Amino acid sequence: MSLHTDRPRPPFERLLIANRGEIAVRVIRACRELGISPIAVHSDADVDAIHVRQADASQRIGPPSPAESYLSIEAILEAAHRSGAQAIHPGYGFLSENADFARAVADAGLTFVGPPAETLASLGNKLAARRGAESAGVPIVPGTTVAVDDDLDGVAAIGFPLMLKAAAGGGGRGMRRVDAEDGLGEALVAARREAVSAFGDGTVYAERLLAPARHVEVQLLGDRHGNLAVLGERDCSVQRRHQKLVEETPSPAVDLETRAALFDSARRVAGTVDFHNAATVEFLLDAERRHYFLEMNTRLQVEHGVTEMATGVDIVAWQIRVAAGDTLPDAILQPEPRGHAIEVRLYAEDPYADFRPSAGHLTVWRLPDGPGVRVDAGVEADTVLRSEYDPLLAKLMVHAEDRPAAVDRLRRALDETLIGGVQTDAGFLRWLVDRPEFIEGAYDTGFIAEHWPAGQRLGPEEASLAAAAAIGMRAMEPATGGPSQPAAAEGSAWGRTARLEARRG
Repeated sequence: MSLHTDRPRPPFERLLIANRGEIAVRVIRACRELGISPIAVHSDADVDAIHVRQADASQRIGPPSPAESYLSIEAILEAAHRSGAQAIHPGYGFLSENADFARAVADAGLTFVGPPAETLASLGNKLAARRGAESAGVPIVPGTTVAVDDDLDGVAAIGFPLMLKAAAGGGGRGMRRVDAEDGLGEALVAARREAVSAFGDGTVYAERLLAPARHVEVQLLGDRHGNLAVLGERDCSVQRRHQKLVEETPSPAVDLETRAALFDSARRVAGTVDFHNAATVEFLLDAERRHYFLEMNTRLQVEHGVTEMATGVDIVAWQIRVAAGDTLPDAILQPEPRGHAIEVRLYAEDPYADFRPSAGHLTVWRLPDGPGVRVDAGVEADTVLRSEYDPLLAKLMVHAEDRPAAVDRLRRALDETLIGGVQTDAGFLRWLVDRPEFIEGAYDTGFIAEHWPAGQRLGPEEASLAAAAAIGMRAMEPATGGPSQPAAAEGSAWGRTARLEARRG
């Protein structure tokens, strides 16, 4: 007799995942636990990728270029119809916040696992979202609430330094810092050009630059019946080029009073639209813990896993259940966070060359395990990394009873991390966890720029060790497919990450 005879009927029979890499794998796992058949899509470059092999079936959607595959609405809808899927999960990035895609999915008679198209359209424009937040009584960063035109007098009146931002933007694209009025015109031209290239919309607005500041976001999950869960906040202040590298919950900068104010403001922003499914409301905190609205991201976040570890809520599974009409239970509407969780992003990037993306062949891939450790990965040994796609390799997460224990666990996990064949940021991350500012939680969005300047190199000793380790790895790989177990186990984290990753020569 089956032990699962009382299992509820799956919300969908088949679900297509319109994404790739680790987030596609993450959604596949949620589908398995819900009894849903996961369907992958792939470009010609991903025909043998992990997410393709883990799905029940996969559909080709085009050549390697994202514009002709993962960003092709027509190709993805055709794949969904061929596979018999009833729903589409967009993951994050690509089409996840594209209102036209969400609308096309609904028009095709399928369920979009995310907020409604109207909500995506309303909040996808950061300028309109600023106005909505202000009307709801939420503090916004001082700046314009209308598009910047060629008359720059009003922008200069905001004061310097300031930030120019793309209204349709995200991920740090279409952003320019301006320190003085004489650089404003040139920066505006550059911001518009990048915004058009990235988003097809050159609308730009201006904000006063707050520094020092913390970047804190509040995780929301809402159902179709008017219920809204606030699942805590995450601190995302360790960034490079406005892209997050480390996230943790709860934020070491947030006290009880600030947390209550953040949660109230997040609820107010969500109340300006017809919201359901998952989203985050992003804020800046100044030195006095005053918070200011930045934007609302109407999708799953890369860093959702730390909230899952700290609350026990499977956000991805509930995204799917909410899309099918399920009601959020009291246990989620009134969560009881426990302990502390931290995530670091393992990127194929060179931290010694301003975090420039790197491509190549992963020859060694050993990630940590053990109590309180979670790894969401989209690659494995022998994976060939393509320059067309985001360089994120994996997310390494840890959870412990408090922040000091979580930092200790993260240090141990990074010590176990071994990646060969391409330059990654693992050495930088191991350096980070020993910095007094990080250990004390006393960092802000300017931390990397201040303490890890562009062009930083390893010292002579570390560089020599790196070269020796790399030579040793290459000597062992032809015979064994990777370093021997004793070689992999010896040495500190510098010996197993930064030493192996330093540029040869």
